Amino acid sequence: MKLIPNWKDTWRFYSTWMAAAITAFPFAWQNLPDDIKTYVPEDAEPYIMAGMFVALLIGRVIDQP
Repeated sequence: MKLIPNWKDTWRFYSTWMAAAITAFPFAWQNLPDDIKTYVPEDAEPYIMAGMFVALLIGRVIDQP
C-alpha cells in the first residue's frame, strides 16, 4: 500500500467531504428530532444516500486546484 503524493491535501478534496457526510448522515439522522424527520418521506433515505454517493463519485473525478 502506498499513499498518494498529495495525501496531506486530502481534507480539501470534494470526495473526502462527501465521504465524511455519507459516514455522518446515519448518526445525524438518528439524532434529529421526530418533528423534523416528518418533513422527509420515509422512503427518501436510500435516495438521499445514493445522491450523496453519486456526489462522492463526481467529486472524485473533478479536477481540483
